[in-house]
Amino acid sequence: MSNRLVATATLIAAASVLWAPGVASAAEGDTADAAFVKTVHQGNLAGIAAGSDAGRHATTACVKDVGAVLVRDHGTLDADLRTPAGRLDVDLPSSPTAAQQRSLAAVRAKAGTADYDARWLADQEAAHTRTLALIDTVLSSGGDSDVAAAARAARPVVAAHLELVRGGTCHQGSEAGMVGTGGRGQFTARGNGLNAAGAAGLTGGILVTAVVTLWLARRRPTGFR
Repeated sequence: MSNRLVATATLIAAASVLWAPGVASAAEGDTADAAFVKTVHQGNLAGIAAGSDAGRHATTACVKDVGAVLVRDHGTLDADLRTPAGRLDVDLPSSPTAAQQRSLAAVRAKAGTADYDARWLADQEAAHTRTLALIDTVLSSGGDSDVAAAARAARPVVAAHLELVRGGTCHQGSEAGMVGTGGRGQFTARGNGLNAAGAAGLTGGILVTAVVTLWLARRRPTGFR
């Protein structure tokens, strides 16, 4: 069996295991790339739905804030996924899988209680763990270049989301920095309280220092030591 066929079988099997029983994304006849695109698309839809639901029903500001991060980031990631989906002629589902919808409904049944927040965090930890494993499978298996690029761009964002809900506990602020996304230019700024604004300020300070140093060097008299 060729390496490409092995990679295809591995990826479709991974999608089936990671997202069962709602495995419409890994239907028979799908290529590995199509299976990945469909699965991640439905994961994005589920993340957006869960984040919106947290904004309405969570009892803590931290969970509401993390929910808003999921809505923003998964919306951006899904927009980036449209390029490989269009080129591969993938028919993207219009909603999360049945299993994902049932999971969200079970969480929503706890709306307005502390149990809601705990269940929401646990579900998001499990979902992002599965997504990260699938992305790593794609990156190690090879395949379509646009699909691989989308996977590489998504990985740091999904990993940062996982840190926000790690252990079924909400980690906002200095414990796990915010995530910024845009046009496949995702970044994370984590640890030691360094957020996106702080990272930008630090970069700007370094640039200013470099420019001033260069200017002084050019004005230095010949033979100066």
